[in-house]
Amino acid sequence: MPTFHNKDISNSNFLVTGGAGFIGSHIVEYLLTNGAGSVTVLDNLATGFKNNLDLFAAYSNLRFIEGDIRDAEVCKHACEGIDYVTHQAALGSVPRSVKDPITSNDVNAGGFVNMITAAKNAGVKSFVYASSSSVYGDEPNLPKREEKVGNPLSPYAVTKKTNELYADVFARLYGMKVLGLRYFNVFGPRQDPDGPYAAVIPLFVSGILKQTPVYINGDGEQTRDFTFVENAVQANIKGMLSENPAAYGTVYNIAVGENFSVNFLYNSIREMLGMPHEPTYREEREGDIRNSLADISRAKELLGYQPTQRFVDGLKKTVDFFKEMYS
Repeated sequence: MPTFHNKDISNSNFLVTGGAGFIGSHIVEYLLTNGAGSVTVLDNLATGFKNNLDLFAAYSNLRFIEGDIRDAEVCKHACEGIDYVTHQAALGSVPRSVKDPITSNDVNAGGFVNMITAAKNAGVKSFVYASSSSVYGDEPNLPKREEKVGNPLSPYAVTKKTNELYADVFARLYGMKVLGLRYFNVFGPRQDPDGPYAAVIPLFVSGILKQTPVYINGDGEQTRDFTFVENAVQANIKGMLSENPAAYGTVYNIAVGENFSVNFLYNSIREMLGMPHEPTYREEREGDIRNSLADISRAKELLGYQPTQRFVDGLKKTVDFFKEMYS
């Protein structure tokens, strides 16, 4: 992975909430391999995995706290002595939130308030958090621009919009350096392939390899700005360490600025695996956005963000990872 910062971080202490999860563990990896002073992970392992952190067992400056962001005392403890926070802990998945809006709200909204309050009270230098492209809701225009959102289409989208509202208030009221990252369909190695809310790419790879039914919701022509995880890591690092005052107090689209259909995704994976396997089409999913494409000019201008991995390149790395995992 390229280096995304030019600042000495050897004396800096970082907190990664959700650091045992998919995106969080890649941020942890970047910080450890680039000489961070210390990295603390707070995770309740509800959707994260301890084996994602076992990869970095050789690093004595990695500290793991098994705890829940719904507990304000846990958040307070995790923020002690911390310079920079990247808040990735959340219950993802639109369908999960449709089925159980209460838990999604408790974790994603209530847990967020606990974390940002703890960070404020600890006097951290900056607080970066994961938002989502789901906040665009029924806003029809493409590409998506940060200042123009529609009505949320799922409880998950409501929780992420709530994060943004709280972050804006904390930035203005308390002078905190806060910024949000609206992720667009982030994918890559270590994404959870199992369970009822597994991500689409590992599901496709697994189904094709095992020759089991692979389901595509709707006609498959819905489009997404698929974003390789390395790009999300870059945004978090540049966000936490930015010395541009104008970079804070706002939200950013984190994507590539290109979109592809789910059918194209499926066929690309099938070609990479060299295995013919027909998908099964079923009804559209409740709460899903039809088309997604990001305008990333704000992130480029204020954060110096520049995607290092295009969709097909990242997909090849991801398919190879899961192919080896299932072999």
